[in-house]
Amino acid sequence: MGILKERFRAKADIASAEIKTILKEHGGKKIGEVTLSQIYQGMRGITGLVTETSLLDAQEGIRFRGYSIPELREKLPKVPGGTEPLPEGLFYLMLIGEIPTEEDVQHVTDVLQRKSHVPNHVFKIIDSMPIATHPMTMFVTGVMALQTESSFSKRYAQGMSKKDYWEATFDDSLILLARLPRLAAYIYRRKYHNGEDITPDGMMDWSGNLAHMLGFNDDKFKELMRLYMTIHADHEGGNVSAHTTHLVGSALSDPYLAYAAGMNGLAGPLHGLANQEVIKWIFEMQEKLGTDLPTHDQIENYVRQTLSEGKVVPGYGHAVLRQTDPRYTAQMEFGKKYMREDKLCRTVWKIYEVVPPILESLGKVKNPWPNVDAHSGALLVHFGMKEYEFYTVLFAVSRAMGVLASLIWDRALGLPLERPKSVTTEQVKKWLNGEDEIWGE
Repeated sequence: MGILKERFRAKADIASAEIKTILKEHGGKKIGEVTLSQIYQGMRGITGLVTETSLLDAQEGIRFRGYSIPELREKLPKVPGGTEPLPEGLFYLMLIGEIPTEEDVQHVTDVLQRKSHVPNHVFKIIDSMPIATHPMTMFVTGVMALQTESSFSKRYAQGMSKKDYWEATFDDSLILLARLPRLAAYIYRRKYHNGEDITPDGMMDWSGNLAHMLGFNDDKFKELMRLYMTIHADHEGGNVSAHTTHLVGSALSDPYLAYAAGMNGLAGPLHGLANQEVIKWIFEMQEKLGTDLPTHDQIENYVRQTLSEGKVVPGYGHAVLRQTDPRYTAQMEFGKKYMREDKLCRTVWKIYEVVPPILESLGKVKNPWPNVDAHSGALLVHFGMKEYEFYTVLFAVSRAMGVLASLIWDRALGLPLERPKSVTTEQVKKWLNGEDEIWGE
C-alpha cells in the first residue's frame, strides 16, 4: 500500500472513532432543527423534499396519489381478460392525480407506441461494450446515448422561457419512457441470447411489448410484467434513485441526464441491486444445503449462519417501512395464484416465516419484514428468467415512471436548485465546545 493510502487510512481510523464517540455522547443534540445523529447517519427522518406522486407510510406502505397497492390493482384499467393493472394507468395517475378511464390509458399507450423508436447509434454504442459488462452499465450508457434526442437540451440552448421548462421536460420524459423497454430488451437479448434481437410489436401495451421483446410470450409473464412495473414505479422522493433524479434535475439537467444519474444510484446493492442479491443468496443456500426445497430448520440454520458472518439477509428490512411491504404481499399473492407448487416460491414463503422472528430476537432491527426485493426474483425465475444480474434493469424501467412524473412536476412548480448546507466534523466539535455559536440552538 502506498504512502498516500497509508496516511489516509490512519487519519480515517482516527476520525471514524472520534465520530462514533461524538454520536454516542451528543447524537441527540440539535443543530438547528435536526440532530447530530441525523446529519451523520443518512439524514433519516428529515423532511426536506416535496414529491407529488407518492407517499410512503411506515405502516401502510406506498400510496400513489393516495391509493394503496391493493386499491391500484383493483381500480386501474387492465387489458381485456387481465387481472393486473396497466402501468400506463399509474403513470397517468401520478401525473394527473386521478384514476384514468380505459380511454385515458389507451391514449397513453398509443403515445408511447408512437414514440418508441430507438435510434441506431444507441444500439451501436451498446454493441461496442464488452459482453461481460453488467446490464445496468449497458442500460445507463444507452440512456446517455439517447440524450442526443433531448428537446429540453436543444430548447434551453436556444433560450427557452422558464414557463416552458415543464413542457420540454414532459416531451423528453414521454419519449424516454417509450424507448426504455426497447433498450432494456435489446440488452437482455444481446447479453443472454446471442444477440438474437426481437422487434417490437406496436399493437401491444407498454409492459406486454416489453415481455414480447424479452422473448417471453406467456400471458402470465405479461401479467407479471404489468404488476412488476406498477409496484416498482415510485417510493416517494427520499430514496436514492428518486432523490438523485430530482437533485440532478434541479440543476436543469435534462430528463435523460437526470434519469441516468438516478439509475446509477439504483444500481447500488443497498438499493435496486438488492433484488439481484436476494436470488443470489437463495441459490447459494440451495447449493450449500444440496436441496431446492430446504426445510424450515435448514433455512433457520442458514439464516443464523449468514448473520453470524456479519452479513445481512437480503430482502429484509427497510429504512422507512415497519410492516411487511405491500409490494411483497402483491407478488406473493401473484405467486400463490399462478405458481403455488413452484419450489423456489415455496422457499421464499418459508423464508418469510423464518426470518422475521430471528431478526426480532436480535433486538436491533427496526423492521424485520420483507421488502419488495425479497420476492420478485423467484417469480422471474419461474418463467425462465434466471439471469439475476438483469433484474435491476427491469426495476429501472419501472422506476422511470415515478421519477420522470416527479421531474415534470418539479419543473411545473418551478422548484429551485437543491443545495442543503453541510458542516465539517471540526466545526461540530467547536460547536460542542461552545466555540462556534452559528450552529447553536
